[in-house]
Amino acid sequence: ITYILVLLSYKIILLLIMIKRNTENVLEVSELNTWYGDRKILSDINLSVSRNEIMVIMGHSGSGKSTLLRYILGLEKIKEGIIKLLNKEVAKLSKDELYKLRKRIGVAFQSGALFNSMTVGENIELPLHENTDLDENTIKIMSRIKLELMQLSGTESLMPAELSGGMLKRAGLARAVIMDPELLFFDEPSAGLDPITSAHLDNLILQLRDTLNMSIIVVTHELESAFKIADRITILDKGEIILVGSKEVIKKSNDSRIINMLERRAISNPLDAKDYLNRLTKK
Repeated sequence: ITYILVLLSYKIILLLIMIKRNTENVLEVSELNTWYGDRKILSDINLSVSRNEIMVIMGHSGSGKSTLLRYILGLEKIKEGIIKLLNKEVAKLSKDELYKLRKRIGVAFQSGALFNSMTVGENIELPLHENTDLDENTIKIMSRIKLELMQLSGTESLMPAELSGGMLKRAGLARAVIMDPELLFFDEPSAGLDPITSAHLDNLILQLRDTLNMSIIVVTHELESAFKIADRITILDKGEIILVGSKEVIKKSNDSRIINMLERRAISNPLDAKDYLNRLTKK
């Protein structure tokens, strides 16, 4: 009976949250420019993500995807440009205000990033222990609900080392959404997984968007996954956004960089013998 009452209360709270959430953008990036020393990494980045939208960010290694996420999450100080996250300008927030904002955000890391010294259940419950005053029984029930959603029921007492790669990602995702964030960031959900497990994670992402009214930003290299889950796709190249659009827009693009990515063409750089020798012998 207690479980049923908590579950009903939980669903009512979710419904109220979804009614309260409006149609504003959850993310707005305007004229963002970033540098590492003298080297420019991101150039004139303009991007917006709507509520209840799945935005996929793609680009080859070194294109600036991870750097963009670090600035969006407030892990790097903005020197030029504006980032608004859940209608809050990140650069103007105090430390306490940024901490409160991050409670409304979930981040699922590529490796799962579970604490190895804690059980799966303890990992999932940790955000609730740290950020709420809920009683222990309610926390355990909420944790089980999220594990059930990820098809990980019965794994609470296992250690992370006892999980497969796909289970680790799903457990990390369960922890990322335990507080029902308005916005979820998911880094490389399909990396290192077999096709069946990858397809299951894709279905989970769609389910989170549809059942919890969640906005989701996914960084991935997997074309099949991107075209399955994305409402829109942003493609980065050398720190610049070269195209933002629906799956159909991306597929119809005539940009050679996008065509190379879609057709998995290697980019060849002709070797200049004199330039190569100069680079090897320069002091």
